[in-house]
Amino acid sequence: MKKKRILLKIGSNTLTKETDQISRGKIEDIGRQIAALKSIYEFIIVSSGAIAAAKQFVKLEHNGADIDVKQALAAIGQPHLMRIFQENFRELGLFTSQCLLSYSDFEKPASKINISNTINVLVENNFIPIINENDTVATDEIQFGDNDKLAALTATLLKADLLIIATNTDGIYTKDSIVGQLHETIAKVTQIEDLKKEIGTSKSSHGTGGMLSKIEAATIAQAAGIETWIVNGIRDNFIVDAIENRSNFTKIVNGLT
Repeated sequence: MKKKRILLKIGSNTLTKETDQISRGKIEDIGRQIAALKSIYEFIIVSSGAIAAAKQFVKLEHNGADIDVKQALAAIGQPHLMRIFQENFRELGLFTSQCLLSYSDFEKPASKINISNTINVLVENNFIPIINENDTVATDEIQFGDNDKLAALTATLLKADLLIIATNTDGIYTKDSIVGQLHETIAKVTQIEDLKKEIGTSKSSHGTGGMLSKIEAATIAQAAGIETWIVNGIRDNFIVDAIENRSNFTKIVNGLT
């Protein structure tokens, strides 16, 4: 039986569990769920968190306010983040690999082929690709994306069956308050465009995208026929609970059905 491919995007706020440091417990929770589901699903991860990881160890001039300082923090934090993934996943019998991409890679046909070939080989050999933006040469996601758009482009390129965006709410809420209306299913692109007018513009303490960037990522995925789920990644067992319909989250169905 051919496994379904899930592109899992994990935001900084999920990885820190809304604290000031990367949560090993959260990464273990993610690994445990992947281990439980690996006979049915294959996983590719797009992970933020490099800057948050660096801030646990260093404090640079301007405290990360300038974009070049954020790039430096990402360079410091990326190997620490990968080490935490590797250590926790290895204990669960899972193998990891690192891939650093930028938007320009998706604009070059040769680069797209190379990305697809490399990641497919990794997956076929039971290595979980963990993807982040190459922050040394690119700044888009540092400034305003939190890897949401990168996740959607990657899901499209790699022909994922499902894009799961883990955030710190139970799906999409209107305006800035969590007491707003939860949108359970948005069926068409036009409805997504209408939804952009209703959602709030607030961002989490570590993330840079906010809900708008997640809606825009879902629009990219929907155009490629990929369903997007926006789930509360801070909750334990969030992937399994969503798959088994035991939690509240937003489904944005694909545009080809």
